[in-house]
Amino acid sequence: MTKHVAVLMGGLSAEREVSLRSGEASARALEAEGFKVTRLDVDRKIGETLAALRPDVAFNALHGRYGEDGIIQGVLEMLRIPYTHSGVLASALAMHKDRAKDVLRAAGVPLARGVAVDRREAASRHVLPPPYVVKPVAEGSSFGVIIVRADHAHPPQELTREDWPFGDEVLVESFVAGRELTCAVIGDKAYDVIEIRAADGGWYDYDAKYAKGGSIHLLPANLKEFVYQNVQELALVAHRALGCRGVSRTDFRYDDTPGGTGELVVLEVNSQPGMTETSLVPEIAAYAGVSFGELVRWMVEDASCDR
Repeated sequence: MTKHVAVLMGGLSAEREVSLRSGEASARALEAEGFKVTRLDVDRKIGETLAALRPDVAFNALHGRYGEDGIIQGVLEMLRIPYTHSGVLASALAMHKDRAKDVLRAAGVPLARGVAVDRREAASRHVLPPPYVVKPVAEGSSFGVIIVRADHAHPPQELTREDWPFGDEVLVESFVAGRELTCAVIGDKAYDVIEIRAADGGWYDYDAKYAKGGSIHLLPANLKEFVYQNVQELALVAHRALGCRGVSRTDFRYDDTPGGTGELVVLEVNSQPGMTETSLVPEIAAYAGVSFGELVRWMVEDASCDR
């Protein structure tokens, strides 16, 4: 019997447009694999919609709040609809950067020095010596990220905006120079490592992530073998420490600049990485010989409740 897969996409977060792209790409691939697919643009009545539809599996292509923070996972658990990616607790932990750091630190994962504060405090003084990075504690896709450079005399005043949409709590972290690396875990295996560079030589922001030609991906990353293996090992440790399931992607900074510290730190774990045409996990899987269709089929077959 053909499985009926509901692809959850769009949603209510700042990452809605990215999610629509992830969802559509995944839906097309699932259809090509022979599944019956229903595309659902998620709204606040999604529980009623799913209860009436009763799909065999929910393919979670949502990003950001309500989609990868444990909320939709809780709805699916209540309805007993098997779903992809991580469960309630792992999703909530991974989405909250400060809480995730507590768990990762306890697991021995190297992290950048950081502190969570109210955004108005971060605007009133340099919470850490510049250079540092300010990021909302519960957003993805680089939304709301501010880099405060070493020559920046004043703390970032954008944080005082009355229409600031990313919540009052922010994470302030020391800036780690060097390379941006990422590694995917699929199932319980760490795959290859990509180095990511913004095509314009700047930092890896929203446009660099999602605009065609916005970034350069070096796969496999040109690293010394022991560094490469360390990235893979840490990605797997982080995935397991947070209790992730299915697919995750862990982002790193590696300072191999001349006279640099040589440190390798985990920035964050993405429990629902992008599945767009420019996304990193499908590229990593393809390098390992796993087509996009095979990847999404595996994700559907791996779906369950009680994750």
